[in-house]
Amino acid sequence: MIRLIATDMDGTFLRGDGTYDRATFAALHARMQAQGVRFVCASGNQYAQLHSFFAAYPDVLYVAENGAYIRTADRELAFHAFAPDVVADVLAILAGFPELQVLVCGRRSAYAGPTVPAAHIAEMRRYYHQLAVVPAVADVEDDVLKFALSCPPARTEALVAALGERLGGQAVAVSSGHGDIDLIQPGVHKAAGLRELGATLGIDVAEMAAFGDGGNDLEMIREVGLGVAMANAQAPVLAAAADRCDDNEAQGVLTYIDRHLLA
Repeated sequence: MIRLIATDMDGTFLRGDGTYDRATFAALHARMQAQGVRFVCASGNQYAQLHSFFAAYPDVLYVAENGAYIRTADRELAFHAFAPDVVADVLAILAGFPELQVLVCGRRSAYAGPTVPAAHIAEMRRYYHQLAVVPAVADVEDDVLKFALSCPPARTEALVAALGERLGGQAVAVSSGHGDIDLIQPGVHKAAGLRELGATLGIDVAEMAAFGDGGNDLEMIREVGLGVAMANAQAPVLAAAADRCDDNEAQGVLTYIDRHLLA
């Protein structure tokens, strides 16, 4: 029996224009509440941005920042931050990759240095509603949850491999595709966040379903009781999933929930 439904957002729950079928979700949400099924937004994005999609639903739960930040609409449940010395090491390594645009993602805000182009910052504000430009990201006083990197899309796989070699296990490079790379803490990912959230709720991962499309969804697709890949998912996600649904433009997550997960 599925007691918790988790979904990635970009390329999964959301259409390409950042919208979703709100009327259909409202009807499904009422059914989920009636059946005691919890709904979780599990994304690499910042909590403030994710909450904006579900502000009308105070019971929605959040596994944000690729599993590093777990909370409800009104309280923090857990967060996992890099050690300060590791932050310094990672920033020094990233300085050797000039084709990358770097955001440091903290518990309170995301941060960009003064050399990040204004156009890139404007684009990133779609995903990081709390984003500050600071004189030096190395001097930020915040709990650093992850690093968000942007690169030329054609270079994504090569840069993930190169970063993996240089980071030496201090951080893990994962990609959701399209030139987006996150550096996350070893062992801190969406599946770990769902396990931690499940322990709080009394829900085992075997009682969870999860939807995803990118490399940062692989762990949760593999570990939950029912991992569902989008039709538009990357090949490794399609291979790891127990089932698949229509693509994000066709609102495959909502259709699958309606037909397969709710009575």
